[in-house]
Amino acid sequence: MVQKNINIKNKKAKFEYEFIDTYVTGIVLAGTEIKSVREGKASITQSFCEFNERGELFVINMQIDEYSHASHFNHKPKAERKLLMNKRELIKLRKEVTTSGFTIVPINLFINDRGLAKLKIALAKGKKLYDKRETLKDRDNKRDLSRIKKSFNN
Repeated sequence: MVQKNINIKNKKAKFEYEFIDTYVTGIVLAGTEIKSVREGKASITQSFCEFNERGELFVINMQIDEYSHASHFNHKPKAERKLLMNKRELIKLRKEVTTSGFTIVPINLFINDRGLAKLKIALAKGKKLYDKRETLKDRDNKRDLSRIKKSFNN
């Protein structure tokens, strides 16, 4: 069986947030959930991460569509899913979130070379409106510059 490369990105996160630190975490999935992820039927655009009262990290609002070949034993598409990290990392992240007011945002959902689902998360700080405008301006300037370079090369 040839496995296709699954790489689901949260493109909006880079525009909305400024990343401070990134982590790669494991994710607890049911059988039908991992099969849907392997088909590429997942979305992390509206999702965020939150700690529960026991200090465990969960990803909330992550959309994994129901598996097409499953019977009535299918999963809920928007269930909370537990993230797997070292205890030391979890304590550090929780401290940063509570004291500094940072948020934890999923950036990328992928399948590693061993066939396990991994979620890349970032400790992030929300951008202000003027920062977002600056990002748009930089993007437009880079695009214009590449057009000018292309026209000179021809």
